[in-house]
Amino acid sequence: MFEELKRITYRKEELLSKYACRSDETQGRLRDEEICPMRTEFQRDLDRIMHSKAFRRLKNKTQVFLAPEGDHYRTRMTHTLDVMQIARSIARVLRLNEDLTEAIALGHDLGHTPFGHTGERTLNRLSGGNFHHNEQSVRVCDVIEKNGRGLNLTFEVRDGILNHRSSGKPATLEGKVVMFADKIAYVNHDIDDAIRAKVLDPKTLPKEYIDIVGDRPTTRINNAILSIYRQSKDKPFVEMEEKMQVAMGKLRKFMFDNVYHEKGGNTENERADRLLETLFNKFFAQPELMPQFFVSLLDKYDKTTVVCDYLASMSDTYAINLFNDMFVPQRWVVL
Repeated sequence: MFEELKRITYRKEELLSKYACRSDETQGRLRDEEICPMRTEFQRDLDRIMHSKAFRRLKNKTQVFLAPEGDHYRTRMTHTLDVMQIARSIARVLRLNEDLTEAIALGHDLGHTPFGHTGERTLNRLSGGNFHHNEQSVRVCDVIEKNGRGLNLTFEVRDGILNHRSSGKPATLEGKVVMFADKIAYVNHDIDDAIRAKVLDPKTLPKEYIDIVGDRPTTRINNAILSIYRQSKDKPFVEMEEKMQVAMGKLRKFMFDNVYHEKGGNTENERADRLLETLFNKFFAQPELMPQFFVSLLDKYDKTTVVCDYLASMSDTYAINLFNDMFVPQRWVVL
């Protein structure tokens, strides 16, 4: 029965490209486990990430706009699901391993901070340049989840999560797919959210690049996927056509110059920075105020790392409420 179930489970991998990473060729886990007859190794990782606490907290973490008024702005979770959908589409047309691709995509931002990239910049500054969300995502999977037992993911998933940034060098083509999908997702949906928030006039988007990438969300995603397909079909690499890659890079720069970097004093990003710095200083001075699990990590890791672990694990709402409880005077009533 075991062997029959395993043959059924792994049958679809027989159709993969010769350049795909197959589940039965994994370099393994940090700790050996018995093989599951009904799920491939990468399916198991996908399930573990999806059921993790860190994944559930992504729904209340900022993507770009802090505390937006409206139900339809992206959060870190909806961004993650966008990345997974785009990555799966790319993997499918290139006949790469969809299970591995989806697992990497779902886990790529597990270590992201509250308040989006503002939070990451703050913790990076306070840690002396040692905090990066891709490294923290692996740390969440290895050290923090399941009260310190970790998720015990395969090498290929951990490697893809670690190397999903532009500077990364993933060991698998599936990891490279997620790297591209991440960029496609946030350039596309951040334009959409910025227009909805009325901080960006669509008429100001650089026409020469919009004409290449596309003027609508669906068109932009389709064009990007087709560009990768044309450049990478039946090749031992995953790349985007140069014209499309340049246009996306220019749009990304345009977004950084006009949307991501707020101008003026006392902006929401500056308030978030001050909030996290205040919490960091408080817990660094009095680490015993952290939850017991994070206090227990001090036996193995330095105080700066553990305080960053705690702050990075927070959702926007949790961080704001904790700050208010600790530092904002509360009304009191005598009955």
